[in-house]
Amino acid sequence: MSIWSRINSVLQTIGNGSVGLVDRIVQFVTTLGDGSEGRRSVAFTVAMIALSAKMAKADGVVTGDEEIAFLDLFQIPAGEERNVARLFNLAKQDVAGFEVYAARLAGVFAGEQETLTDILDGLFHIAKADGLVHEAEVSYLRRVAEIFGFDARAFNQVLARHTREGGDPYVVLGVEPSASNAEVKAHYRQLVRETHPDRLMARGVPEEFVKIANDRLAALNAAYRQISAERGL
Repeated sequence: MSIWSRINSVLQTIGNGSVGLVDRIVQFVTTLGDGSEGRRSVAFTVAMIALSAKMAKADGVVTGDEEIAFLDLFQIPAGEERNVARLFNLAKQDVAGFEVYAARLAGVFAGEQETLTDILDGLFHIAKADGLVHEAEVSYLRRVAEIFGFDARAFNQVLARHTREGGDPYVVLGVEPSASNAEVKAHYRQLVRETHPDRLMARGVPEEFVKIANDRLAALNAAYRQISAERGL
């Protein structure tokens, strides 16, 4: 069963009402059990859809480009768009605020900071679809990151990957400017290994989301090239 077919199963279980939707989603994902095939992929995909919907409602600047980016990131196969749109709209209409959603979904991935980083990267990808990340979107994403347990440094590292004004190469790589050449190189290589699509899929990111890995790797490579050029490496 594909991840998108499983989304239909989610919808059949949670019903049509939007009230209390996030709790019903979490309950459904939890009842799948840790050993259930595709559980982590379902949880990841539902989290992305729900938090994207809440971002659309929170920032008030959703554009056609962002709608396209949402579909581009998910690479939804023909015939499955309706289920994704239905869950997206239910989440957007839910009276619960985005902080409730972020907290409940963070609980699903408790102690899994790498997966929460994957979700945050996906949200940034959608937010910047119209060419820039708006201030309201940054505020939304910063608050989501805080609920996810990110400190300011960790959030700024993600932010730097997606915004020109925050694109300090050292921040992107998460190293201090005082780090030695060997330390920078070793840290960069570690990040590249962690960003490999196989690593993402091993922690539950569906293969349809490899764009997250590709975008992150491009940002890491660009930052390392800039540092290397500045240091004459």
